[in-house]
Amino acid sequence: MTSTIKVDNIQDQDGNNIINENSNTITIGASGDTVTLASGASQTGFGRTGTVDWQTGSIKTSTFTAANGEGYFANTSGGAFVMNLPAGTAGNIVSVVDYTNTFQTNNLTITPNGSQKIGGVPASFTASTEGQSLTFVYVDDTEGWKNIQDSTSNAIGTIPYIVATGGTISTVCTNYKIHTFTGPGTFTICNVSNVCAGRNVVDYLVVAGGGGGNFGGAGAGGFRFRADPSTNPQTGPGAPRNGPAALPVSAQGYPITVGAGGPVTCGVPGNPAVFSTITSAGGGGGGPTANGHLNGGSGAGATNQPAPSPSNNGELVGVGNTPPVSPSQGSNGGQSSPASAGAYSHGGGGGAMAVGANHGNGDGSSSYGGNGGDGAGITGFGTSGVVCGGQYYFSGGGGGQTYGPATTTQSTGGKGGGGRGKVTSGPGAAEGSAGTVNTGGGGGAKYENGYGGGSGIVIIRYKFQ
Repeated sequence: MTSTIKVDNIQDQDGNNIINENSNTITIGASGDTVTLASGASQTGFGRTGTVDWQTGSIKTSTFTAANGEGYFANTSGGAFVMNLPAGTAGNIVSVVDYTNTFQTNNLTITPNGSQKIGGVPASFTASTEGQSLTFVYVDDTEGWKNIQDSTSNAIGTIPYIVATGGTISTVCTNYKIHTFTGPGTFTICNVSNVCAGRNVVDYLVVAGGGGGNFGGAGAGGFRFRADPSTNPQTGPGAPRNGPAALPVSAQGYPITVGAGGPVTCGVPGNPAVFSTITSAGGGGGGPTANGHLNGGSGAGATNQPAPSPSNNGELVGVGNTPPVSPSQGSNGGQSSPASAGAYSHGGGGGAMAVGANHGNGDGSSSYGGNGGDGAGITGFGTSGVVCGGQYYFSGGGGGQTYGPATTTQSTGGKGGGGRGKVTSGPGAAEGSAGTVNTGGGGGAKYENGYGGGSGIVIIRYKFQ
């Protein structure tokens, strides 16, 4: 026997309708209520609304089989793969979207079940458009799966300029940021512009460590530089040689190497500086030493010991721009005086923009060492707190050593951190000096162990607004 209960209305204890029949319309719950099926229960007869349940907890990265009523995020960044459609019956629905905007590079192939069709054709479909999203409904066995929605609008957030971290960050010239590295670090591009690819470039200053002095003044650290001439023109005395093109960057970390200066040990070269594809060579170490030590970003000054041990005969000059790059990263050193028992002097180290000076008069009384070559003066790359128009010099050569009983003149270091050469005797006797820290300046010259070279620096500049 079948029992039947007939009611028009069921209410809770507060008088709120739970089930209500009114003119053949049955309402379950009241406004603001949540209607929940018990665990393990299923519903039928409600039909679908034409939407899918997006599987956000299962991003697809390899071949899989779709299920009716589900939408998928397909990540093809690691390679192309296949989405197999389920066996379709009328009303089935499946969706898919390009999760990483890589369908144009690594396609997603959509394959029907067995002999079923996609758009009336019993064959697979290849999704190959960046950012593509597709929704298929199974209509009937004639047309099979029909694409009812195909979007390639690819709506993503706007990143107008580079976003980066690393080093000491400051703002110059209103719209530009600079990242200054005085030691090792990482310049990290967090985001690049997706509005204009031409904005994904940086200007740079990469200065290596200056060489350590000995008899001859040490060469300055290699100087490599680029500034956009339309937004940051370099003019006036000491204006640098400008690189041919801005440096493109991508979203990644760029290790930064800031070269140390050559130590106070018999003319040791400086150490290189590195940013991305840009490497500056350390400055040449002051002689006497093997010629390979004299060469570098800028070359060391030539050296000569008094008779009877003339090590170089006044001829061996350190060669700058070693290894060669364009534009040149430095200059040659200066010549030394001939061997003499009474007085002798040594050449100055080369700087970024000028060769080291040759020795002074070697007449046995008033000889003096050559001055270091001048470095480059740049604007728009100042350290934190510096105004846009400030000019700062880098990569000056070290001054050569002087020995002579009547000497009163001391060699100077080149602009950009070059050290002074020592005057070892006479009324002008004076100590020299090391290259200045974080300029790449070459160390001044002194008999035996000279003065150390200045460490290098890396500065990166880009538009951020």
